[in-house]
Amino acid sequence: MSILLAISSIMVIGIVLLDGFEALLLPRRVLRKFRLARYYYVLSWQMWKSVARAIGSRKRREAFLSVYGPLSIVVLFAIWASGLIVGFAVLQQSLDTPLNTPGGERTPIDYFYMSGVTMFTLGYGDVTPASSLGRIIAVIESGVGFGFLAAVIGYLPVLYSAFSRRELPISLLDARAGSPPTATEALVRAGRSHEHASMLSHLSEWEHWAAEVLESHLSFPVLTFYRSQHDNQSWLAALTAVLDTCAIIMSHLEEIDSTQATLTFAMARHAAVDLAQIYRSAPLQIDEPRITPDEITRIRTALVSAGYRVRHDERSAAKMNELRAMYEPFVLALGRHFVLDVPRVIAADAVVDNWQTSAWMRRSIGLGALPLGRRFDDHDE
Repeated sequence: MSILLAISSIMVIGIVLLDGFEALLLPRRVLRKFRLARYYYVLSWQMWKSVARAIGSRKRREAFLSVYGPLSIVVLFAIWASGLIVGFAVLQQSLDTPLNTPGGERTPIDYFYMSGVTMFTLGYGDVTPASSLGRIIAVIESGVGFGFLAAVIGYLPVLYSAFSRRELPISLLDARAGSPPTATEALVRAGRSHEHASMLSHLSEWEHWAAEVLESHLSFPVLTFYRSQHDNQSWLAALTAVLDTCAIIMSHLEEIDSTQATLTFAMARHAAVDLAQIYRSAPLQIDEPRITPDEITRIRTALVSAGYRVRHDERSAAKMNELRAMYEPFVLALGRHFVLDVPRVIAADAVVDNWQTSAWMRRSIGLGALPLGRRFDDHDE
């Protein structure tokens, strides 16, 4: 029995260390099916989503969902630390290593207490190993604990730095594409501002953004659970808007070079497909189309009014449908998995930017009379 306990404790320690290494230090996707962190996130996220769906208020539901990402990191660290403490305590007890205790007797509580003190390198000295083997195990545990704490401390700044880099371009979309962002609104606002040429540079920036989202979310999958500051914005909505914009340019617009749009489309689709594969979110087909023929007509009309030369033939519509079929099933699957709204290609109602919903901002810049149903570009100068 002692040998089995020793082997089991060593296996627990090894599993925890390997899982922590893969999650914190290994900068690539792990294909192995059995992973402690993976099962933890699968089970906990399903339970968290079930509770969230029972919340009637959208605002409260979003606030509840936004807690999961940061809280899951804290709980995962606690699980790893508990696994190491239990593993080393059981190892010491299974080997029957003697202890120096205040009462002179050894109990399982003494082994767990000594393991916890050693793991966090507190060094109280009231319970200590009394044999060479016990001291060796204690030194190994203290080294593991020190390295574990260092990895955790170094992990959090990197994680939040990646989160900030992801969110900055999303915040910039508010004035450029509305909230939630839509491809039609982004193109219309660029056209009304006579920024047709600058659209290519924006697409280049979004190509780099999509690449960074792919790299950071593969290295730190927990980032996918971190939600944006506003309920009507998200990394998935921004990614979908970029894909929709590229699809419209490649299929409908004549005067804009589609080379950069093709490159951005490829990178953004790569990100959507890979993230769907990581979370085993099978491509989702829905009965109701994401864009209707009437909306195609509205999109063309809006683009023409913004100064674009638009193709009106059937080939352009077929081309757009072909492009949409390459990414829509994946973004819809991600939206269902993460409980995130996928924006439409064109907004159903008048667009309201987030900055327009702030009463303080309207008073301070003299826009108190600006109807909230009107777009920023429609405001009289």
